[in-house]
Amino acid sequence: MALQNIGASNKNDAFYRYKMPRMVTKTEGRGNGIRTKIENIADIAKALDRPASYITKYFRYELGAENKCEQRTALVNGAHDTAKLAGLLDNFIKKFVQCYGCGNPETKIILVSDKTQKTKKVSLKCAACGFVSGVMDDKLTKFIKNTEQKERKDMKEMQRDDNKCLQEGKAADDNQKKLNKKGAFPKESTAEGSGNKSSDDDHSTLPCCYQHGGSVCAADDEDGDDDDVQWQTDTSLDAVKQRMKDQLSTVTAELVTLSMDGSENKKKQKQKDSSHKDISVYGSTKPVDNYGKIEMSGKANPYNELVEEIKANLGNAVTAAQLKKVLCSSTLPSQDVMNALFEALFEGVGKGFNEEVVKNKEYLAAAVPDEGSQTLLLVAIEAFGSKCSAMALKEIPFVLRTLYYGDVLEEETILHWYNVAVASGRNSQVLQIAKPFVECLQSADYESDEEE
Repeated sequence: MALQNIGASNKNDAFYRYKMPRMVTKTEGRGNGIRTKIENIADIAKALDRPASYITKYFRYELGAENKCEQRTALVNGAHDTAKLAGLLDNFIKKFVQCYGCGNPETKIILVSDKTQKTKKVSLKCAACGFVSGVMDDKLTKFIKNTEQKERKDMKEMQRDDNKCLQEGKAADDNQKKLNKKGAFPKESTAEGSGNKSSDDDHSTLPCCYQHGGSVCAADDEDGDDDDVQWQTDTSLDAVKQRMKDQLSTVTAELVTLSMDGSENKKKQKQKDSSHKDISVYGSTKPVDNYGKIEMSGKANPYNELVEEIKANLGNAVTAAQLKKVLCSSTLPSQDVMNALFEALFEGVGKGFNEEVVKNKEYLAAAVPDEGSQTLLLVAIEAFGSKCSAMALKEIPFVLRTLYYGDVLEEETILHWYNVAVASGRNSQVLQIAKPFVECLQSADYESDEEE
């Protein structure tokens, strides 16, 4: 296979290392059915690292002739000599392959957000020098833009399906671990054991705890005699004292009993004192007169009441639709409602913040029906990040990524929130940590990177 340098400007450079196959064409048919066949279009496209459809579409727009791209060949209607098609290919390489900065063909097509027109712009990102070249819009750029956006959407759906499978697998593993821990498995009945039991009282297929009226049973004796098995133990304070007196000497038992009485009294006093303290947001104890803080008058705080109400509903395992009704019934401002939901879901979280977001994603999705609610959620994340632990703060980019792939947050809303926050002069830790993730979204290269 004959090779040539990539790009017309490098054709006389004997030491140029970027090569591609020389175009091979063949004219087929006659009359109105005549057409030109490019026999090695697949090899050329592979050398240029571009889809063959981009090249054939470019020929169609430039020649005004219909074409068809097959597995390894392409057909262009009409009789076209090789030199003419090779010249068009050089124009394609100059515009859509070579870097506008260094001229190397080591580029990738990316979509960059145009802030002025709020659209995507086709650009070339060079792997050699890092320069991002903006491509002038034409018919082919529209085709490339639609194709790239469709591929990104398909990749996003595949990632969503993979995450769903991982969650279902993890849920199944957790359920299996719980069953193993509880020991809730049917007992295997032997032929000898089944013969000693009557048909009216056959519970051999039930778990051990149900065979004995719900009491917790110990392991049977080796000979199968369980007459002396202690089915349950009284753990009340009086029973513990009595067992201590039976097992210890008189003096030692009195010392231990006095110690237990003192600990119990301290615990009751601590609970009594804590019941008179006001509940604060994010651990704050300073009285202020805003929603989400403690009021000077000592009256019930609506924000704290909403947080406790949400926690109570979560404890009852309500559905996302039921929790949404609770949020909609609140008279607090929308931002305070979103802050209360986020605090109730993730208060005190540390390492594993992203995993908690995955578990509670359906509640967040129910509370975010439109773009305005998405902005409220991002502001709530920013406020929560200023109060959470350092371990949770490090997982903010992964939280944004989870919500982005889960269709809770849209790309445009994330970029708008970040740009407005930076323009207003806010310099929070959340914005600093989220900056790499936002930059990846802006360069439209995030979803194509290999995940760690």
